[in-house]
Amino acid sequence: MTPTHAAQPSSRDEPVHGPLAVRTWAAPDPPDHLAAIATAQGAAKLAHAAPLPLPWLGGTSRAEFWRTPRAPRRDETPGLSLAWTEDVLFGVLSVEDAPTGAMRAAERGYRAMTDACARFGFPHLLRVWNWMGAINDGEGDRERYRQFCVGRARVIPSEPATGYAAATAIGIPGPAAALHLHFLAARKPGVPVENPRQVSAWEYPREYGPVAPGFSRAMLLDWCDPPLLLISGTASVVGHASAHDHTLAQLDETLHNIEAVVARAAQRVGGGSASLGAQSLLRVYLRDAAEAGAVTTRLLERLGAHVPFMVLHGDICRRELRVEIEAVHALG
Repeated sequence: MTPTHAAQPSSRDEPVHGPLAVRTWAAPDPPDHLAAIATAQGAAKLAHAAPLPLPWLGGTSRAEFWRTPRAPRRDETPGLSLAWTEDVLFGVLSVEDAPTGAMRAAERGYRAMTDACARFGFPHLLRVWNWMGAINDGEGDRERYRQFCVGRARVIPSEPATGYAAATAIGIPGPAAALHLHFLAARKPGVPVENPRQVSAWEYPREYGPVAPGFSRAMLLDWCDPPLLLISGTASVVGHASAHDHTLAQLDETLHNIEAVVARAAQRVGGGSASLGAQSLLRVYLRDAAEAGAVTTRLLERLGAHVPFMVLHGDICRRELRVEIEAVHALG
């Protein structure tokens, strides 16, 4: 089936008319969810949940339901859970990290992920979430995040014809144990969107590691109506350099970057909502849990209470960065 309708964030339990929709909550645990993404406490109460391996610190949302018009098919094997419809596939994958290191864990995880997408007939990787412990451990090129990028590039060595997937890579507070992946793929490709305020990640200079990070700033699903924008983990980076020392200043710069990506996508489709609002859904990753109150207050001041968001405790891929935000935005 060719997708014809929107995947639109909403806090209401509305019917799903198109191939995919994102809700901040749905009652109670609907059978048509492709993925119920929730914190550990919430995931324990849900069937077929995709738990977030990070503590919840605050915000107006605790769970996301990525829903489809009909109940998806499912396949469960050790370390890999899949759910799919005729249009989209969502997967949850974990591989051991501590015995082999971040590079080999990333290579094994991405090999298993791309093999699963190919096996089930979803060749277009749209969005990947990566979580690992001790993301900033190691010096220079031995830093675990840089080693993760090397392992990922062994599986996806160059930009695919349809562009890199949007992505997030966040550290789980604590030691290395496992690499956790969530991923979304489709029968049809999306359109990668870059940020005019930033150097594309895959063009970063050598100072950031032996292999530049392979991801797009966002992925636009222009086959939805209205189009859906999946925004990668975004931080206080201007050009390719980190900006600002303080968390709230970084938060403001990060929101500027997200707004620039949304505006670029709206221009690309010739209209639609170019501002974050009720049709958006944010996840905020914060290095210092003690700052959750101040960050939540600033987000409410900047966005208003109508924009759903959750704040999670996680480490950012650069040591000097203190906050990162990802988003889903419907350009309706």
